[in-house]
Amino acid sequence: MGMSVSQKMLALVACSSLLISCGGGDEDSNNPNNGGTTPPSVSLLRCTDNIAPLIITTSSSIRFQTESTYTAGQSSAIIANIPNRDSQSLSFLWQQIDGQNIELVSQNSPVLAFDIPAAGSYRFSLHVTGNNLDVTGEIDINADAAIGMLNARQDHQVVEGNNVSLRLGQQSGLSAANISWCVASGPDLNVDISDPFRPLFTAPAISQDTLTRLKVSANISGNQHKDDVFVLTTAAPAISSSYFDTPVARTYAYRPSSPYANVLSQCVYSNQLNDSCTINQLPLIGQTSNDLNHETILDRVLVSHDWMGDNFAAFLTQLDPNSDFARLLQSVTAIVISYDIRPSFYWVVTGAIYLDPNDLWLTPIQRDTINEAPDYRSNFGNELNFMMPWRYVKNNQYASLSVPATARAYRTLAQINPDLASLLYHELAHANDFFPRSVHTSLAGPRLLDDYRRRNANKSLISDKVSTIYPLSSTEMTGLANVSFLGGAANNLQKTYQPSDVSTFFSTDIASDFYAYSSTREDTAMLFEEAMMSYRYQILRDVAVTNKPAVLTADTLLIDWGQRGRIADDSLENRAALVIDEILPELNGISLIESLPEPVAMTQGQSWRQALAISPANRQLKSLNNTAVNDSTPRFEPELRLSGDRHRHPQQ
Repeated sequence: MGMSVSQKMLALVACSSLLISCGGGDEDSNNPNNGGTTPPSVSLLRCTDNIAPLIITTSSSIRFQTESTYTAGQSSAIIANIPNRDSQSLSFLWQQIDGQNIELVSQNSPVLAFDIPAAGSYRFSLHVTGNNLDVTGEIDINADAAIGMLNARQDHQVVEGNNVSLRLGQQSGLSAANISWCVASGPDLNVDISDPFRPLFTAPAISQDTLTRLKVSANISGNQHKDDVFVLTTAAPAISSSYFDTPVARTYAYRPSSPYANVLSQCVYSNQLNDSCTINQLPLIGQTSNDLNHETILDRVLVSHDWMGDNFAAFLTQLDPNSDFARLLQSVTAIVISYDIRPSFYWVVTGAIYLDPNDLWLTPIQRDTINEAPDYRSNFGNELNFMMPWRYVKNNQYASLSVPATARAYRTLAQINPDLASLLYHELAHANDFFPRSVHTSLAGPRLLDDYRRRNANKSLISDKVSTIYPLSSTEMTGLANVSFLGGAANNLQKTYQPSDVSTFFSTDIASDFYAYSSTREDTAMLFEEAMMSYRYQILRDVAVTNKPAVLTADTLLIDWGQRGRIADDSLENRAALVIDEILPELNGISLIESLPEPVAMTQGQSWRQALAISPANRQLKSLNNTAVNDSTPRFEPELRLSGDRHRHPQQ
């Protein structure tokens, strides 16, 4: 699996104003980890006990490779190939035709990955198409009763040079010790095993599709247990793009019948993209239809896995009662959802939004397909002496359902709604800042990029109006944002700032969040996101300035200053109303802002956890999770969120 869009592409554009909601290094850097640390990697040893692969031929040209045994409850795989042909120009479609129903999440990959629900026989068919190729094959497997203690997830296909993450699971209540990984077959690998439950590595350079089999062993209750995991590294054409100049995941049109199916990938997520597509090739959705038709929107969805499109479609159909997102999506050319996008962003070069699928998964096996490589900005700001956490709350409880990666939990659409809605409000605010519906008919092209440059030169963007009429004034916060979000080096004065200093800088200015200081574009997006979450969902955003303890928990973060629902502060009212009026003119901005609940101040010295219960309607601390969570859903400690952690952002 891969991390983010492309590391070099990010470094190329992070120093421009074109990539919005992104993080970046400086102009001379080719590595967005600038300012962070690179995890240690070690060369994995070769396994001593190798088992020859089981190859099954069919009456067609399809050849299957299977595991030596299949066991109920285990993550498993079947790998398909066409002899003497790489998979990069081929299309795959798997179907289950016999056996207890299995949730399939990689139907369009040469690697069919699945969890076997029970012992028994299973049968699958595979249809492969490509240039002068249209073949079908079938494969049977038999699964034994469950005996496994370890479960290495998830077998998958990855483009050479992409980043890969794996996840080791174990039976509930048991603890694995002495975990060891080795390469059973395939090329040598350098792997970050600092967390042996989540190995990370870069897929090696190869000349043809190459299968790697990794083996993990561990001691559980005094006994040795083992499992295998397969990673198919696939060859790809030489990279020619100056935009996407490191590998990106394979993606495809979610709707194969879309009139834009043949141009979506090449225009918005391709290593061959050398120039922006024209408006004639891929116009904004609103330039072709303004009737808010979901089918028109779904024709612009590009995915790495079908489930991502399925869940996005369900969200639009079931959880957009006011058509906010259908309207806001009129200002994008495409919606890209891929396992290697982290975090989310909008990019004016393509006119598309790129969504991290972590906000969309509903089942454990869907989540298994998402890359876990850490955000490259995680060490930015290490030399500063304060933190600015945030969270969304409702009725003195966390609005979001927190589920650690180690848990095999399910989520409902209602449970992903707070996170996905806030993400979409933010990223689509960028798209509408650049190309609001009011300008769609006047866009001259030939590329959106040309229209952006004209609008930017004239200071015609919504964010330009906001920053001109209601500018932020704290130069100190702007400097600190450069360190925290862009990887700039902290100067000696910034290193001396204490939480009390930052509280004064921030609380006396008119930003809704620390992240707003990273750019005028982010300032506008943060205003819109927080206002809409409060108005539509009665979900309020907490923001605070705290200490920086050695161990970060909700108990060790102590508040120097904090506020709930800052968007309704009188000092922010006019600038927030302006953003609402410009992006969603159907709403009355000033009336909307005035209808929001008054901000609630946090108490200095309280912990972040204690401050959860500050809303006057209900001061008693209840559950740490959303009330929408049913009793069968496990309850977990919510993760700590720090300002700007969900988005990438530009260096202007």
